[in-house]
Amino acid sequence: MKRLMLGVAVLAALATVPVVADDMAMTGDPALGEKVFKKCAVCHTVGEDAKNRVGPVLNDVFGRTAGTYDDFKYSKAMQDAGANGLVWTPEVLKEYLKKPRDYVKGTKMTFAGLSKPEDEDNLIAYLLTFSPDYVPADAPAQ
Repeated sequence: MKRLMLGVAVLAALATVPVVADDMAMTGDPALGEKVFKKCAVCHTVGEDAKNRVGPVLNDVFGRTAGTYDDFKYSKAMQDAGANGLVWTPEVLKEYLKKPRDYVKGTKMTFAGLSKPEDEDNLIAYLLTFSPDYVPADAPAQ
């Protein structure tokens, strides 16, 4: 019984460990991020049955070159951004989410942006749960 309680305590402690991405540590709560995602869900979907809407599916967005999700018609600006090396990482998405139209001038995305850094971090933590194969560029080799 003591081992079980210790195991539960360890799991509870691990649940509060911040999400770390690339060289910038971001703390975010995926459960709170799911609530923030409701703002995104008007145009985007995630999960097993996700389909493109006005915006592309965001499954496996981290590590993806911008403007490259299959069967989605991106703006020329987003395609050009990807062709010029824009890859979605938590850090890049965090900057993009502040003001998408300023980050990629000419994007079709009409969302004004998130004004609270904690909303950005929580949303990123949530989206990371849909990018299980994402490995930050500076992650130690295994």
